Amino acid sequence: MPELDGRVALVTGGSRGIGAAICTELASAGAEVAVNYARDASAANAVCDAVREAGGSAHAVQGDVSTAEGAAALVGAVEGDIGPIAILVNNAGITRDDLIMRLSEEDWRSVIDTNLGGAFFTCRALSRPMLKRRTGVIVNITSIVGVHGNAGQTNYAASKAGLIGLTKSLAKELGGRGIRVNAIAPGYIATELTHALPDQAREAILGGTPLGRLGEPADVARAVRFLCSDAAGFITGDVLAVDGGLGI
Repeated sequence: MPELDGRVALVTGGSRGIGAAICTELASAGAEVAVNYARDASAANAVCDAVREAGGSAHAVQGDVSTAEGAAALVGAVEGDIGPIAILVNNAGITRDDLIMRLSEEDWRSVIDTNLGGAFFTCRALSRPMLKRRTGVIVNITSIVGVHGNAGQTNYAASKAGLIGLTKSLAKELGGRGIRVNAIAPGYIATELTHALPDQAREAILGGTPLGRLGEPADVARAVRFLCSDAAGFITGDVLAVDGGLGI
């Protein structure tokens, strides 16, 4: 796989699940990784410790990307303390599931603000430095739910669909300065969320997945690594499904 030696990578929501796998994968490729977390410092530090034990470089950096101020402060801290950000992975996300008739305004806004607003705020904060440097890679973690929708997840699906529009628009807006923007749409990945699914729901998902298994966080992380590498140098504005064929 292509290497990312010396490049600073900021991964939002990097302290667990898919985010932690992305941090580990990018560090194994030689990137210096900023592991962003909002509240759980111990989880972020555990990711950093694992990366360092494997010979990589990682730094835990606190920041709440759901606000413009928090995202700008995060980007400023990484650029000031670690170095110019060459790679941004917008992975931070939450779920607040319910049918729309019962979905509260608070649950709607918190999901939109974190999942879509967080990516917008970090991209906006980093766009000027990347434009000046005429280089950079942005990868937004969307979801197969943002492509096909899912009952009981109108807020989550809307936020992830919005990320696809953000990705394609930014690819057109920033491409002239050598900045590539892509998205990855994971299917059902074996995380804490899917472990809690009832057996019947889990079997239905597996039955609709041609590869016959849930994905692993590492499956997504390897795709991120590819899109961040020079091997993907002529790919921008794309949405790569990592879903075992679920979206076919």
